[in-house]
Amino acid sequence: MQHHVVVPARPPSGLDDVSRAIIEQLQQDGRRPYSAIGKAVGLSEAAVRQRVQRLQDAGVMQIVAVTDPMQVGFSRAAMIGIRVEGDVEAVAGQIEALPEVEYLVVCAGSFDILAEVVAEDDDHLLSVVGRQMRAIPGVRSTETFVYLKLLKQSYAWGTR
Repeated sequence: MQHHVVVPARPPSGLDDVSRAIIEQLQQDGRRPYSAIGKAVGLSEAAVRQRVQRLQDAGVMQIVAVTDPMQVGFSRAAMIGIRVEGDVEAVAGQIEALPEVEYLVVCAGSFDILAEVVAEDDDHLLSVVGRQMRAIPGVRSTETFVYLKLLKQSYAWGTR
């Protein structure tokens, strides 16, 4: 199991160079000790701990254990492309409430929303997509892209 820092899509306003450097250190290794980060960025361990807490509290980043769902009991993972009629963000809000949805974005292109789903098996996936997602008012259509093998999962894109 790897530990990664996930940085949500937000404007980088308010991030100084030290905060960016701390984020990049944690993106390389989410378990890196604060003392080592402090040496790299020129702060004390306590100051790094405080900065990390502020970045988490502000929703700039979170530190999580990232797993391959297929190796931890979820044999079926898929990306669901969703076309919406009406208020896309209202529909996204309802999809977000589904516990099986691990990743959700409003996007441009062929789909209005992309939702990553992890499920225990095909029946569970069918229930999530067929009975739950499609029952949400405003969902016009869905297209399911079933994952066969996880080849790359990286969160080390740095900061700007």
